[in-house]
Amino acid sequence: MGAGALAFLSLTACRQDMHNEPRYKPLAESDFFKDHRSARPMVEGTVARGHLRIDEARYTGKINGEEIDQFPIPITKEDIERGQTRFNVYCTPCHSRIGDGNGMVVRRGYRQAASYHTERLINAPIGHFFDVITNGFGAMPSYASRVEPDDRWRIAAYIRVLQFSQDASIDDVPGDQRTNLDKNPPTPKMASPQPEGDQIPPSQPERRQGK
Repeated sequence: MGAGALAFLSLTACRQDMHNEPRYKPLAESDFFKDHRSARPMVEGTVARGHLRIDEARYTGKINGEEIDQFPIPITKEDIERGQTRFNVYCTPCHSRIGDGNGMVVRRGYRQAASYHTERLINAPIGHFFDVITNGFGAMPSYASRVEPDDRWRIAAYIRVLQFSQDASIDDVPGDQRTNLDKNPPTPKMASPQPEGDQIPPSQPERRQGK
């Protein structure tokens, strides 16, 4: 009986090195390294797998600092539909479903968002929208951490669709599709004219007081 118990304790002791192996907690101090940090910095020049981004246009929306006016990735119908879903998630609260800058949070007192249907943004290069989504603009924050690069291009493509849809005429519709149109479509309520720039002047209050 005693020998069996001793053998059991021996096996248990052997497993303690695996259960309680020496380790550092995240950001713990270490006397082993001269900088006293247990976490070691990345080797200079290394790039994590899948993060080598040598295509400047695709990942910045620019070439030599200038915003590009063509898509660096193929855009298909499926890409535009994907762009629509991402737009509806991240952009409509401020810019609305039709992109007139009169989204739900704006109606509740938040700062007026940009309308994509101004002449300035209709004529803006497609790289401008990618850059704004990536880096933010005015009161709009960066969405780089929430929207991956190719989805930013898909959102930009859908913005172009919105711009075209709000300025299209019956002549732009193929003849065999015109019978499918509502002869008396509702007129969307557009936001009031806005000053140049993507946001209203900072002097305007961001939120209304009271309910």
